[in-house]
Amino acid sequence: MSYPTVGSTNIVNGVTTVDCQKQVRSWRLLRSLMELLIPRCNCISLEEHRIEEENYLHRYFYSQPTFISSTVVTGTIFGYRRGKVSFCIQTNSKSTNPILLLELAVPTAILAREMQGGILRITLESIAAKNGMDSYTLLSIPVWTMCCNGRKAGFAVKRTPSKADMNVLGLMGSVIVGAGIISAKELNCDDELMYLRANFERVRSSSNSESFHLIDPDGNIGQELGIFFFRSR
Repeated sequence: MSYPTVGSTNIVNGVTTVDCQKQVRSWRLLRSLMELLIPRCNCISLEEHRIEEENYLHRYFYSQPTFISSTVVTGTIFGYRRGKVSFCIQTNSKSTNPILLLELAVPTAILAREMQGGILRITLESIAAKNGMDSYTLLSIPVWTMCCNGRKAGFAVKRTPSKADMNVLGLMGSVIVGAGIISAKELNCDDELMYLRANFERVRSSSNSESFHLIDPDGNIGQELGIFFFRSR
């Protein structure tokens, strides 16, 4: 798969990027950037969390028998270095009307640590009867219980894109696949923003389960990334 050339280790429209060959290995680059910006810490075994996550997915997601559709969309994970992470789904990189914008209960620093093993799985669950969400379409549900690599991580909240969100997405408009940093100066704030963007396969398994999977056809990205939505009854 060919990627657009958006500059060579410089700033294009305020977005720090690298050339199309280096741009990514994007997830490896982003993890390296995060490691420079975020202090290391001792963390609980990632393998242990992966096993828990696999058990969760097989119990609640993979057991759903019905396949409905599969499409390709643009997915962006972004967050201020000292803030929390958001996940945005758009029909393409230049879309001004996101399909979904979620604020995840994971600080950018924690996400960086979870990514170090090369696997990131985020599961989002809503209990329909308990929360009165039976009548909602799946991605319109406003609040989700969240797990990150098998570990409970609070809640994820759907929100309407703010002017600041749209400004950030606009600055990334020329990036189809990539990772980088937008400077605090360009954002007119006191914190820089890290992002990663790629094509995702959107798989709708039933009216109660849907997932987004990072597409890496050439094996260059080196990151397994999936986000799973599930409404249990």
